[in-house]
Amino acid sequence: MTAPAQLVAPGQWLGMLGGGQLGRMFCHAAQALGYKVAVLDPAPGCPAGVVADWHIVAAYDDAHGLDQLAQRCEAVTTEFENVPADSLRRLARHCRVAPGGDAVAVVQDRNVEKAFIAAQGIAVAPNQAVTCEADLHVADAALFPGILKAARLGYDGKGQARVATREQALQAWRTFGEVPCVLEAMMDLDFEISVVIARGVNGATQVFPIARNEHVDGILARTTVGTDTDAVHSAAAAQAAQAIASGLDYHGVLCVEFFVLKDGRLLVNEIAPRPHNSGHYSIDACVTSQFEQQVRVMAGLPLGSTALLAPAVMLNLLGDVWYAGESDTTREPDWAAVLATDTAKLHLYGKAEPRRARKMGHVTCTGESVAAAGRAADAVCQALNLKLD
Repeated sequence: MTAPAQLVAPGQWLGMLGGGQLGRMFCHAAQALGYKVAVLDPAPGCPAGVVADWHIVAAYDDAHGLDQLAQRCEAVTTEFENVPADSLRRLARHCRVAPGGDAVAVVQDRNVEKAFIAAQGIAVAPNQAVTCEADLHVADAALFPGILKAARLGYDGKGQARVATREQALQAWRTFGEVPCVLEAMMDLDFEISVVIARGVNGATQVFPIARNEHVDGILARTTVGTDTDAVHSAAAAQAAQAIASGLDYHGVLCVEFFVLKDGRLLVNEIAPRPHNSGHYSIDACVTSQFEQQVRVMAGLPLGSTALLAPAVMLNLLGDVWYAGESDTTREPDWAAVLATDTAKLHLYGKAEPRRARKMGHVTCTGESVAAAGRAADAVCQALNLKLD
């Protein structure tokens, strides 16, 4: 039996690398449990920094800033996957780090990530690493039409291009700056789902209910939780997520995104080594949120129940909501109309400037059924003139 993790008691300090909205929601969860939070982020006034107990304004690889964080905090985590893995390794010499640098390093490179997933016996879409022009010249014809993705630093559809032919793939690769990429075959996709899992330092796990996700322009727009049709995938998706977390020796909250093909097969799309946009519904619809689980892992506390309290629909609010059509003029959305929907829970991230495609907040609507939650979400969309197609 694995020995219990050393407990970090409330009143002590927890650390966060990254000052965005995920860090902000982590701060809220940690402070609710009585912890103090230090955030390291280079941007003054960042969403997490303004609510944290201490904001270290420093680059993610700044040795002095990292040492300050490690000296103050009993445990440190990250809110995004592109934090330097070596920064996590440096912190780990002085305090608990969850997830560890080696685990995060795997998912920072799509080619390494896909090879790792396949090595766990879990299916991914047919793909090929592209490190030079010759790789595209010899790529299997079955990979076309496909998607060319930059191996590093891509998110929310950035660094990706649909390519119908070898020539289009070559042009896209040059447009990306001839950086390492992965060429992935287009699959006969029905819909997309994700699973958020928490794995403690002692190896215990809790899996959140499966989420069905709809994207617009590569950015998550709507997540639905509690459908009977998605329940058939729950066991297989949870098993795959647990195998990935175990294989990475991962400690913390992790999201695994899946493609569901029209023939019913599941393929892993990618891994996010952090709480995930598609898990935001858990704040209002689960016994324990994904952010509270993140705190519990760091502190060595028992993981909480992930039971669904009610079916839910989560809507992403991008900066576009602040604009009227094609106008460049912004105006404050009608939040009163949003909150006139009885079950709507509004979460704004404290970002000073709305920009198109920038994540500014989310709304979660619950209901006695998925249909009821969906009707509430539709009312919110109408109040905000929010188009999801």
